[in-house]
Amino acid sequence: MQTGEVIPGPGARSNTIAGILGGSLPKLTTDQMEAVNKAKKYAMEQSIKMVLMKQTLAHQQQQMASQRTQVQRQQALALMCRVYVGSISFELKEDTIRQSFLPFGPIKSINMSWDPVTQKHKGFAFVEYEIPEAAQLALEQMNGVMIGGRNIKVVGRPSNMPQAQTVIDEIQEEAKNYNRIYVASIHPDLTEEDIKSVFEAFGPIIYCKLAQGSSAHKHKGYGFIEYETTQAANEAIASMNLFDLGGQFLRVGRAITPPNALMGPSSGSSIMPTAAAVAAAAATAKIQAMDAVASNAVALGLTKLPNNPPITTPSMPYIPPPGVAIPQLTKPVASQPVIPPPTVITPTAISMVNSSSQQEAIKRAQEAQLKQQEELQKKLLDQNEPQTLQQQENMSIKGQNARHLVMQKLMRKVDSRVVILRNMVGPDDVDESLQEEIQEECSKFGGVERVIIYNEKQSEDDDDNVVVKIFVEFAQTREAESARDALNGRYFAGRKVRASLYDQTLFDHSDFSG
Repeated sequence: MQTGEVIPGPGARSNTIAGILGGSLPKLTTDQMEAVNKAKKYAMEQSIKMVLMKQTLAHQQQQMASQRTQVQRQQALALMCRVYVGSISFELKEDTIRQSFLPFGPIKSINMSWDPVTQKHKGFAFVEYEIPEAAQLALEQMNGVMIGGRNIKVVGRPSNMPQAQTVIDEIQEEAKNYNRIYVASIHPDLTEEDIKSVFEAFGPIIYCKLAQGSSAHKHKGYGFIEYETTQAANEAIASMNLFDLGGQFLRVGRAITPPNALMGPSSGSSIMPTAAAVAAAAATAKIQAMDAVASNAVALGLTKLPNNPPITTPSMPYIPPPGVAIPQLTKPVASQPVIPPPTVITPTAISMVNSSSQQEAIKRAQEAQLKQQEELQKKLLDQNEPQTLQQQENMSIKGQNARHLVMQKLMRKVDSRVVILRNMVGPDDVDESLQEEIQEECSKFGGVERVIIYNEKQSEDDDDNVVVKIFVEFAQTREAESARDALNGRYFAGRKVRASLYDQTLFDHSDFSG
């Protein structure tokens, strides 16, 4: 039963026969149809724009993450190229060190710490190779070798650089996916075919590549070989290391870096969406826009649109990243000018003005992106104070007083927290309680972190000629200086103790020969 007044109109029953039988709604007027079409178009444009903006933000974030990864890997590879050489005879020169370590690969630099007073080096040096594999071979085969009457000590990365260990482990794990070996000390007259013919006896070779030298017909004396199987690579390393080939002993070892060490492992998520993906997103947005328009069709057909201010698209031009296709929105055909009602929304259509303005906008966007990349690299690479040994050696200060500041930096006093006690006890006096007694006595001057009792042989043949050195590491430098001043010249068990500060670099590398 129907009660109340019957109001004809869209959505209500009409008194006419067609209305009672369920007739269709009245058609929209021309102005109403134009308003609906403009709303559809605006919703479509905004939806596509939001999709592309999200893709652009994701692309920029991926680029920044890739740049950070590349910088971290570059720093890690630089650390992997360095070895520390200690216990060097004071009579040896840099040329001798270079000749001893050159067979493992091309040397980039050798840094020896010189004492300005004695005009001699301090007994240790840093050898930096061009590739990490050369440093790894030198570390494996040169540790303990006698040069100049002393057994040198070769260790890898310093213990005070743990921040790069995670990246180094990641690089070495990636290298295990390849059956690559590193071959150094190759005779200059041998070619890639010669090396391949020798090494293919151990198994099928995927590729053999020698590092090209200054000319097309010369190589740098090292290269990489990749086998199909791990067994072939291991057999080649075991059989060909120190093999005399053409009058030179080959140095062969496992490759510890992948071919694309700087770029890192490739991931599918880093690829930008293709034009098909953008088209699919646009189709989804179109469906959503049409659903929204359909749900409001009754209101648009009956009454005027709400009295809201006109909605316009942002004035800032949107430039997509390379490789992303933007669906082109064509302008509607010009017709007779229709003045819409004051409350009708009139969205602004996105269109390309001309090719010259588009090229200028793209150029500006590329310049802004390049500037952003430079600022990111500068932020990652430039630190206020160099923390690692490599950063200190490659320190760069800009400005008019750069030379003066660099000289001050290089001449600054190196603080040490380690005190060495000589002539305190003899070899027969060393027992289990000695370390506790020394730590208890030195605790009067500050916090003691470590106490190391080191027995140093003065000769390889004479085991009885042993000197006992005691190293005490304090928490702060001033504590170590106080202990040195108090203990130097003091008598202990009839012996006159000689206390002095020990080189912090030598101690960090467990080199107690100084």
